[in-house]
Amino acid sequence: MRKIAIVDDAKDSRDFLYFLLRDDYEIARYEGGDEALREFNRNFPDLVIMDIRLNDLDGIEILNRIRQDERLRNTPVIAVTANAMAGDREKYLEAGFDEYISKPIVDMEVLLSAIRRLIS
Repeated sequence: MRKIAIVDDAKDSRDFLYFLLRDDYEIARYEGGDEALREFNRNFPDLVIMDIRLNDLDGIEILNRIRQDERLRNTPVIAVTANAMAGDREKYLEAGFDEYISKPIVDMEVLLSAIRRLIS
């Protein structure tokens, strides 16, 4: 079963994604970037779904660390964030995220389709 890591400081968001995805994927949930990065050293995810605004590290900083790690650099990372201003999608894709989805997630199929495309 493919592994998905959810990194979000909002418990509601982590739980929502967990219940949405748990039947088809092995899910690991992390409240912060430091915790996630430590665990990624032992338990490599096949895909990361990450909020941009976290309590400890910025999502772009976490993404940069993932891309610098030889073992993780090709891991797809989806930005799921409430930052939904004009130009944000382009900004996050240019930063190196593989996909961008704004919160609240209204159309679950958009997220599920992105996951299938990135880890098929």
